[in-house]
Amino acid sequence: MSYNEDPRVLFAAERTLLAWQRSAIALMGFGFVVERFGLFLQMVAHQPQSVSQRDFSLGLGVLLLMLGAAVALVSARQFRQVVKSLAPGVAPPGYWMHIGVSLNIVISLIACAFALRFLLSHE
Repeated sequence: MSYNEDPRVLFAAERTLLAWQRSAIALMGFGFVVERFGLFLQMVAHQPQSVSQRDFSLGLGVLLLMLGAAVALVSARQFRQVVKSLAPGVAPPGYWMHIGVSLNIVISLIACAFALRFLLSHE
């Protein structure tokens, strides 16, 4: 049996997609926390935040959000490439193979929306 006829390959690819999905969500969450951490420090210290501090936390937070979005999109594309290489009929009947890809696209759009919101509210 060739590797592209083995259903274990599909499930291994899906597990890999989900692992990358978790990594993307972690990057996005960390980006959100970094961006908002400056605001937290300002509230705790009761002092205005300097422009350089705000710019640094904004830049790093947006960078991490966009990195998470890129990881989600690249992993979705990679999974689709693996699925295309598999033999027809490898997936069980009624199995939704593209729900993970759809979810990755949605979370990358959410990350882009957060990044855009942060950038627009900064000005």
